[in-house]
Amino acid sequence: MTSHPVPSLEVGGLAYAYPDGTQALFGVDLTIGRGERVALLGPNGAGKTTLVMHLNGILTAGHGSVRVAGLDVRADTMKEIRRRVGLVFQDPDDQLFMPTVREDVAFGPANLGMRGAELDRRVSEALDRVGMLDAIDRPPHHLSFGQRRRVAVATVLAMEPEILVLDEPSSNLDPAARRELAEVLRNLDVTVLMVTHDLPYALELCERSLILSGGVIAADGPTRALLTDADLLAAHRLELPYGFAVPAL
Repeated sequence: MTSHPVPSLEVGGLAYAYPDGTQALFGVDLTIGRGERVALLGPNGAGKTTLVMHLNGILTAGHGSVRVAGLDVRADTMKEIRRRVGLVFQDPDDQLFMPTVREDVAFGPANLGMRGAELDRRVSEALDRVGMLDAIDRPPHHLSFGQRRRVAVATVLAMEPEILVLDEPSSNLDPAARRELAEVLRNLDVTVLMVTHDLPYALELCERSLILSGGVIAADGPTRALLTDADLLAAHRLELPYGFAVPAL
């Protein structure tokens, strides 16, 4: 009997209310297999950010469970969970704060006790994967916004995460930077969960999409099928850009 690899992410019955009583999640169930690239779609206020903040323990479940590669997200597993779940924020300047790119990318592994040649290798490999190795000794604030976003991805890849969680990765990028980032993400051998309003980007990069709406998973299926269902998109306040047609297979 062949054994199936443990999923990268399992969320079961996840419900959460903020301290003011606002219920953000009403029972979210989802599983993401190892190596999948999945888009998380939904209107503003749907609970996407709340869900993402549960994945590495910034928030902890009111009800339900979150498991990363078979490990429950709990207070006593938090250090390991935060290594396994790589969050890339919408604004790279929230992630880049050291004098050079090298020091930014080294920060996480160095915090885990990594030193010397092993640390140098980890930093170089992460920057190479995002096409930013030539910027290793530059100050991050001298880079373009798109380059800083790729370096922010490298800071997370240097931790060798189980799952890469990207918050609106295409926002504020010009067309060339958007394309360069897509090329990077397409070639990564890591599980990806991409939170985005950019439906064409979801179609380009993720075979599967989830629609989170009203604090529950309202749809889960092939991205193409979801984006060609006009009634489904309208019901959850999602819109393709004007004039954009989902290409025929």
